[in-house]
Amino acid sequence: MLRYAVPFAAALTLAALPLTAAAETKVPTSQAEIALGFAPLVKQAAPAVVNIYAKRVVQTRSSPFSNDPFFREFFRDFGETRPEVQNSLGSGVILSADGYVVSNYHVVGGATDIRVVLKDRREFAAKVMLADQASDLAILKLEDAPDMPFLTLRDSDGVEVGELALAIGNPFGIGQTVSSGIVSGLARSGAATGAGRAYFIQTDAAINPGNSGGALIDINGELIGVNTSILTRSGGSNGVGFAIPADLVEQFVAQARQGYDSFLRPWAGMSGQSIDNDIAETLGLDRPGGVLISGLHPASPFAAAGLQPGDVVQMVSGGEVNSPQEMIYRMSVAGMGSRVAVTYYRDGVAEEVDVGLILPPETPARDTVTLTEAEVLPGLQMSQVNPAVIAEFSLPLDAMGVIVEGTGPYAARVGLQRGDILLGINGEQVTTPSEAREILSQLGSRVAITVQRGLQRVQIRFRT
Repeated sequence: MLRYAVPFAAALTLAALPLTAAAETKVPTSQAEIALGFAPLVKQAAPAVVNIYAKRVVQTRSSPFSNDPFFREFFRDFGETRPEVQNSLGSGVILSADGYVVSNYHVVGGATDIRVVLKDRREFAAKVMLADQASDLAILKLEDAPDMPFLTLRDSDGVEVGELALAIGNPFGIGQTVSSGIVSGLARSGAATGAGRAYFIQTDAAINPGNSGGALIDINGELIGVNTSILTRSGGSNGVGFAIPADLVEQFVAQARQGYDSFLRPWAGMSGQSIDNDIAETLGLDRPGGVLISGLHPASPFAAAGLQPGDVVQMVSGGEVNSPQEMIYRMSVAGMGSRVAVTYYRDGVAEEVDVGLILPPETPARDTVTLTEAEVLPGLQMSQVNPAVIAEFSLPLDAMGVIVEGTGPYAARVGLQRGDILLGINGEQVTTPSEAREILSQLGSRVAITVQRGLQRVQIRFRT
């Protein structure tokens, strides 16, 4: 069975051409070019690819059943927790002379100590400026670093299948290594990474542990993407690797420079699905393609631009979209606050509108309430559902009411979970956090709380 090995970086390959001021994308045409190989290109690009050593402290449980294949499943939460230091090894790419570095979230996320080692063995401390688990990207800043060698970013939309490319990284911790191959696919949105599914460049270059966060460059030495994962049966490279496109990396660097510590992703406020052959035939389309809108939040910028459920979005910001992931990618690389051209089909007629890219609104206000020690379930934190909450917790677009943002020790003990939507308390409907607090303050000894948890409706009963 296939599985995704996220910590195993995706690698890509390059052409064997001499570097010139205006290098062309072509295969070697002479024996001299073939003999020269990739040496000039590697000499130019390799100094900007670094090794990253990260330490993080995690809480682990000491259980006598941890080595028993049967009982450890029943005693996962048995035993006391204790801190344990975990080490991770990966790669990174310097993107500016002042020491901004891109790597993967799974390499540096949660790290308490990060050391960056250059090819010339110089070593610098680094801190995470911006990190995003869903995209599996992180931007670091080298501390007290002089002018650094760096790679320039290439427009990812100009990358073509069949291009030669090079992957540079530190597989297995053996030292900087270069592998070659071709770009074997584009717009891969079915590969898992981080906490979700993203949009990738695919390559057939050898990928192995430690390559994560390394560079995928073209024959001009420009960064195409950041190696991040592989598709594998055995845990080793099978020639199907994935890199995060440079266009998205550019937005991460821009936001890091603006002082954001988490990535601001534009909000579509819509639900949709890819169009297969059956859906295309039903809609009267000549071929499958695009994203069918199945739902729109009233505050969605797409709804404000006039789109409706049943419309088919085919292009965003000049690029085709064939999945919701591609839509989010196109919006993300356009940049927050910009306006993008959206082409959609309605009743067989193509229309084009401009859509403004916004953050999910905090309207109505969250009005967060936290119960005190004198109240039932002290520490329980409740908020009003709004578009920002919907996006943060991946709720259905029509979600409303009160959400559990934090349980505290007592609410967790009775069975409440972060992300639960409160539907009722002892038979009384709950619509606002203040209302929930008032009802909880008037409870007797028996309590019944009804919550929506994903697709399930759950009733929790306990005594005070």
